[in-house]
Amino acid sequence: MSYIGTYDGKIFHNPSNKFCIVIVKTADTSIPEKARDKRRYRDHLIRFTAVGYEIPMTDAVELELDGEWVNGKYGMQLQVEQWREIVPKTKEGVLSYLGSGLIKGIGEKTAAEIVAKFGTNTLDILENHPERLLEVRGITENKLEDIRTSYAESRMLRDIMTLLAPFKLTPKTALKIYQHFGPACMELLKKSPFELCRIPGFGFRRVDAIVRKTDNRPRDPMRIGGALHCTLDEAKGKQGHLFLERENLCKAAFKLLNEKIPLPEMRVRPEEVEKELDGMILSGSVVSMRDNIYHPAVFAQEDETASRIARLLAEERPPMKDISAVIETVRTELGLRTSGKQESAVRTAFLYNLSIITGSPGTGKTTVLKIILEVYRRLWPDNKIILMAPTGRASRRMAESTGFEGACTLHSGLGLVSEEDEGSRNRKKDGLDADMVIVDEFSMVDMWLAGKFFPALKKGAKIILVGDPDQLPSVGAGNVFRELIQCGLVPVTVLDEIFRQAKDSLIAHNARFIHDGNTKLYYGKDFQLLPCDSQEDAAAAIIERYCQEIESNGIEHVQILSPFRTEGAASSDHLNAAIREIVNPFQSTEDEVRIGPKTFRVGDRIMQTKNTDKVSNGDLGFIRYIDDTPDGKRIGLEFRENRSLEYSTEDLVNLDLAYATTIHKAMGSEYDIVLMPILKAHYIMLYRNLLYTGITRARKKVVLAGEKSVLFMAIHKNEISRRNTLLGERIRLYYRAYAKSAGIIVPEFPEEKLKAAG
Repeated sequence: MSYIGTYDGKIFHNPSNKFCIVIVKTADTSIPEKARDKRRYRDHLIRFTAVGYEIPMTDAVELELDGEWVNGKYGMQLQVEQWREIVPKTKEGVLSYLGSGLIKGIGEKTAAEIVAKFGTNTLDILENHPERLLEVRGITENKLEDIRTSYAESRMLRDIMTLLAPFKLTPKTALKIYQHFGPACMELLKKSPFELCRIPGFGFRRVDAIVRKTDNRPRDPMRIGGALHCTLDEAKGKQGHLFLERENLCKAAFKLLNEKIPLPEMRVRPEEVEKELDGMILSGSVVSMRDNIYHPAVFAQEDETASRIARLLAEERPPMKDISAVIETVRTELGLRTSGKQESAVRTAFLYNLSIITGSPGTGKTTVLKIILEVYRRLWPDNKIILMAPTGRASRRMAESTGFEGACTLHSGLGLVSEEDEGSRNRKKDGLDADMVIVDEFSMVDMWLAGKFFPALKKGAKIILVGDPDQLPSVGAGNVFRELIQCGLVPVTVLDEIFRQAKDSLIAHNARFIHDGNTKLYYGKDFQLLPCDSQEDAAAAIIERYCQEIESNGIEHVQILSPFRTEGAASSDHLNAAIREIVNPFQSTEDEVRIGPKTFRVGDRIMQTKNTDKVSNGDLGFIRYIDDTPDGKRIGLEFRENRSLEYSTEDLVNLDLAYATTIHKAMGSEYDIVLMPILKAHYIMLYRNLLYTGITRARKKVVLAGEKSVLFMAIHKNEISRRNTLLGERIRLYYRAYAKSAGIIVPEFPEEKLKAAG
């Protein structure tokens, strides 16, 4: 339904995604009683709350809001799906609209100049003849470009929403479409609406259902192409595949195309899918390499990364002098004893430009890094060293454990935000000007991030990658660390001896047993199993133990990890809600702030969920204060190492409660004490490397809640689906070419591997 009203006030606005909650006033008596503000106003108008994206926050225009009433946690609100401005056709109305700040480049003074020049024809000038604005005093070419861009973008969003009205589009989604396809998006979407499948949230099924209502041609080549693209995207997002084999791609697309077609004569035939795929290969919209089908951008990431790594491996290395004396001096001064494997890791790091160190907890990776860093500083005191990791917590842990302060996240070091924001928000960076680069937790690095990291390296730099390939693979597509290890060209040192300081730790021994598929675990003070049969029992046991542990050890040292985020009483979201009411119950409305469905209180333990310039995704902290100011609420946060930040309400969209979190979200982090449910209800997620990742997040104690039979099942369940990637084989292929040209003896690889690499 549509309602006409005027903006009356802002409750919330997030400038990054345009989401807002506003108060609207209206004389429309059809507003439901439950949605009306109960307070009385002198103008006798009705007030209600509207929720949507980029709703104009000015009373200079009337708003026509189209949407549905939704009964939410905070009462009935109008969920706005579309809106339009109604600008009064008077000089005063146009002046008020232009001076409202909605159009970048036009303030009150400039608005007055424009309206004085063009009067009520101003909006027609903006729409059809914007170049005439140069006739107005003070408007330069640069200022005109700002005005033109801002006005065109707002009109483009409205046009997109009109074109795609059957999709019930929000302005936020329209903005995503505009940013993805650019100014030509209207023409593109009219010709090929299945291009929408490239936008998150627009799956093939959603687009297909709408398109077929007006153009029911199920065997249209455009529809078949949309299904093929969608199948590749789903394989990348859900299974982590960089490509699909041609036969599997065609089978999956064929099934997708026909699942909603009841009449056999209307169904797509296999040969039609094959024909369309051939056309897409010829046009370059997909890449075929030995019948492995990639999106072009994904193929370029894998190919360029393989080439860079091969060049790094084939680089000529200067003769290495004997460093035995320096290693011995450093070892003595630091009071460290090393095994043969540890010493080999140190020497390998200096002998090669690229090397890998792996090992489970307690095997002495930190000792090796300490020695490498100190030896390097003594040999090349003027050279630059940088330590990096995928998460902020992992980079700070490196700095703490090695005593070396130069640590940062890969994203901040490379000037990145995320793959989704690539092109619009990533900061340009000249590269890594470092002579030695050490990256920890490299198993978390996906192909996109690897594709940014390796090209940024300085020629001749020494690169040491550290990680544990038996943990969960990267969240993003690809399996970079495992491919590097298995390609057979990168020197790898596996640390497999548990050292004295970890020998009494049941966590280290049990991690090794789980890695080997051995269910004969040790139980004791630092590795416990609380018997529980159901999610409810496990949740109750975990909550009780959590309260005991934080009382004894402090809340910052205890973390709950769950396989699931939202499903069941033992999921992280449900545990967060239950625990918060115990350890940080409601005190007053002044100490609480709401944003959408989330509520935060002073004293809450929180986690940052997005990288910014000042804080990293995964960082943990606490809310210390909530203040009301003339500019809105200000929320004081304290992260680890006494890092204090102040957020606006809008910034809270990037926070979650963090009494509990998922095992996937905890990758790259460590906690003194970990509590974790192990239940039949989590069967679909329970497998060996998830369990291994969860317990190896703990330094001092692991407490599991569940059944031994389920624990044993998880240890035996090593059904990790293979991720389709040819990175390792392509590294071999490129290495053979580069090494031969440099006169390096090339190892012989099986011919079938080279063929697979293309």
